[in-house]
Amino acid sequence: MDSMKKQARVAGALYLLVAVTAPLGLMVVPAKLFDASNAALTAERIRGAETLLRLGMASEFFHQAVEVFLVMALYQLFQPVNQRLAREMVWLGLIPIPIVFLNVLNEVAALMLARGADFLNVFDRPQLDALAFLFVKLHGSGLQIAAVFWGLWLIPLARLIWRSGFIPKLVAVPVMAAGLGYLLGAVNSLLAPGLPDALGALTFILELGEPVLILWLVVFGAKAVAGPSNLAPAALSSYR
Repeated sequence: MDSMKKQARVAGALYLLVAVTAPLGLMVVPAKLFDASNAALTAERIRGAETLLRLGMASEFFHQAVEVFLVMALYQLFQPVNQRLAREMVWLGLIPIPIVFLNVLNEVAALMLARGADFLNVFDRPQLDALAFLFVKLHGSGLQIAAVFWGLWLIPLARLIWRSGFIPKLVAVPVMAAGLGYLLGAVNSLLAPGLPDALGALTFILELGEPVLILWLVVFGAKAVAGPSNLAPAALSSYR
């Protein structure tokens, strides 16, 4: 159990690192630089805070690189519980990583257009600002595509937690809710943007279930909650 607890805490530390570094690129930079309806203002903000935008891009690269090690750490922790579910978790957890990496190119393009360059002088400033705004919008849509998989990978993870016996079943409930929250937010943004704003608040509340797992892994690690025999059925389930 000590080895399992250590593995769980390693996964928790990686998960916490992702949670701490992700908001800069995913929330702080868009909130400060990107205006939802004003191309000229967005471009002006980008020109005035180029360093902040680059830090946001670095944040996206960093937390997604850490995500690779997080997914593998969770696989090592949960694969004795059910190998099929653990493999599903790995594939769904790894798919959004290249999406986010490639999506940063949209921010690079927005920065180039906002700054302007000699080879872009065939466009006037309003046109460049509009094009920069387009790539900002594409970046936001790219994140929502990644969010589909951020939601999907939490579903097998929640099922693994439920079956594990070394993390309380109660933790699986907010994790499943967080997965549904990501999916609901992505559907709202990409397929049904006209839905009420209250839905955005609901998805945010649901996504708060993910930190429950992070907190448990960091503080408690893996801890038997139903007696010493609870791991045997869980281990056998990987062969069913």
